[in-house]
Amino acid sequence: MFTRKNKRGGLVFDFLPLAQPAGLSPALLAYVGDAVFEVYVRSVLAAKWPGNMDEIHHQAVLSVKAEAQARMLKYIEDALTDEERDIVRRGRNSKAGHIPKNAAMMDYRYSTAFESLIGFLYLGGQVERLSEILGKLEGHILNGGEDNNESGLDKLDT
Repeated sequence: MFTRKNKRGGLVFDFLPLAQPAGLSPALLAYVGDAVFEVYVRSVLAAKWPGNMDEIHHQAVLSVKAEAQARMLKYIEDALTDEERDIVRRGRNSKAGHIPKNAAMMDYRYSTAFESLIGFLYLGGQVERLSEILGKLEGHILNGGEDNNESGLDKLDT
């Protein structure tokens, strides 16, 4: 899975694209999307956050909680393709398992939808689109999951 190195010598994921990721269950897409998003958040914070490990961890937790992911999905929602919106709809409407006690039901549904989208793009090998969407959320991540007051949706190519 790690067969090449980037310019800095770090290992790079080789994506394992599936022919039909849309056919996977929303729960499975969200499962993979959760892991991909967590790695992305940690990578952004490791590269750009000036604080110590405790602060970096705190920022990461703020960015991956359901409320923050729901906000991020709403931020990019208008720029999604029809296929991406369908994945989001399926993720949002999927049967919720155990909802964390500190998460509101709607935030949890939207965060599952967000993670389903990330998993769908990752498993589908849509690396450029995934990078584009995640890049638009970098300000949110650096602000602990809060809106970064940018209105850059029109700059997100669909």
